[in-house]
Amino acid sequence: MARSSTPGEGTRPRVRHAGQLGWDDKLYEEEPESAADSGSGEQGTASGESGHRRGGTKRRGKKRKHRVLRWSASVLALLIIGGAGAGYLYYEHLNSNIKKADLTLGDKKMADHKANAAGQTPLNILLIGSDARDNAENQKLGGAKETFGAPPLADVQMLLHVSADRSNMSVISMPRDTMLKIPKCTDPKTKRVYPASVGLKMTNETLDRGGPGCSVATWYELTGITIDHFMMIDFSGVVSMADAIGGVPVCVKNNVYSRDSKGHGSGLKLKKGTTKIKGKQALQWLRTRYGFEDGTDLGRTHAQHMYMNSMVRELRKGTKLTDPGKLTDLAEAVINALTVDKSIDTVKDLYDLAEDLKRVPTKRITMTTMPNVYGTGTLKERVLPKPGEADQLFQMVRDDIPLDGKASKRKAPAAKKPSSAPADIPVTVRNGSGTETQYAAKGRATAVQELLAGKGFGRATIDGQSTASTKRTEIRYPTVDMEGDAQAVAKALGIPLTAVKKSADVSGITLTVGSDWREDGPYHAPSAEEKTPESARALNGDDESACMDIQPGFTW
Repeated sequence: MARSSTPGEGTRPRVRHAGQLGWDDKLYEEEPESAADSGSGEQGTASGESGHRRGGTKRRGKKRKHRVLRWSASVLALLIIGGAGAGYLYYEHLNSNIKKADLTLGDKKMADHKANAAGQTPLNILLIGSDARDNAENQKLGGAKETFGAPPLADVQMLLHVSADRSNMSVISMPRDTMLKIPKCTDPKTKRVYPASVGLKMTNETLDRGGPGCSVATWYELTGITIDHFMMIDFSGVVSMADAIGGVPVCVKNNVYSRDSKGHGSGLKLKKGTTKIKGKQALQWLRTRYGFEDGTDLGRTHAQHMYMNSMVRELRKGTKLTDPGKLTDLAEAVINALTVDKSIDTVKDLYDLAEDLKRVPTKRITMTTMPNVYGTGTLKERVLPKPGEADQLFQMVRDDIPLDGKASKRKAPAAKKPSSAPADIPVTVRNGSGTETQYAAKGRATAVQELLAGKGFGRATIDGQSTASTKRTEIRYPTVDMEGDAQAVAKALGIPLTAVKKSADVSGITLTVGSDWREDGPYHAPSAEEKTPESARALNGDDESACMDIQPGFTW
């Protein structure tokens, strides 16, 4: 039997659960009153909280404008979702319409990237699909009326990683039904402080805690992956993109109709085989849960990966994107639907980003889903990161290892010579070895201080103040001139150089002992296998044979 949330009686609470309308369920008709969410308030969990349910000649100039729009469409297409709006037509007008927000709203500052030996750094972008119904365009696309104007949810979240040498690209989707801890976030507009969750919350609720910057902070807390940018788009942007490129080919193994006897479903109706979908039908595909695979968010995520790969292939062909009028309309529509972080808040920024991404061939694009397991008890309809395998996937991205199984061409991190002898290098040691279920291991900072002393680092001291738990042991330094000394600390303890990063969050070389080093003895770096876990369901960008399995009872 498919796992899904069963809506019940009652009015819609502030936060929607998985069974309600997000990027799934009804598209055209209003949801019947009996399908309103039953989960107002919080359900009990083992942690005590609940999860809730996102310049030259004129001729050359004209060609450049078209190229700008085409490749900007390509970058935003990777938002599912995405595309375009970046060109020099109506440049200032478009710039003024780009919505922007802070990159991260969390207290924990993200570390800088560690450059490889060639001085290259990777690029990480969090792609967010918002279920906002706060304007007429989005409201016309459907959903229950009681959701109109409600706080949006981050119902699609994908981390896009482009390798430092720009040879490959990886995408990790986090299922909407994922339960995790959300860090403290401060709304930059209202200054309201949302405290860190004590227990587990639904990941899509992050958007309602100050904006997309809280989603970024949550991803960083979970994965340790430094995020450079975010892009968020709503329903109308999806429809505009699909229409502009003339449709996206998708495949189903049987006839499918996403609607059950209670009226649940997106309304998607397709014949067996491959169909080019666009407009509202494309949005239906991306929102379909009932009818795909086991009827859960996991099947929908896989369908989104198929759609994205197919859209990128269409964009790379340049199909339907040569008409200036269509491109202008597309630019207007998508810019109006787009929100980005403040470091990429101009058309030129988006174009430059697109130029960076287009270097990756489709055969080196890999779509994956975060390995997960179903919860138990009150969380049985939700998923949790799968122990071991989820962090293996995250570590591969942190270490810039390709997810497509091909040999890595990455260059090792650049090594720097220390400017001082070990005895002259001050190091602050912190104990951050706590886990979600355990307090920090007693005496870990002292034990590591003694190890450092044995290696000649006599100026190591302990920071006795409370330290936030961290999954991975890390070394941070504040200025470039300290990099070599920080690396010397890492080499002495066997900590990989990828764990040594520049950060404005420290005033000197700071070693935080993570939960990966709770036991006495030397540090053993958990090495990521250069193989993507099978549970991540890797899908290659060149795979045109991908076809969705259909859930029994949803065929016609």
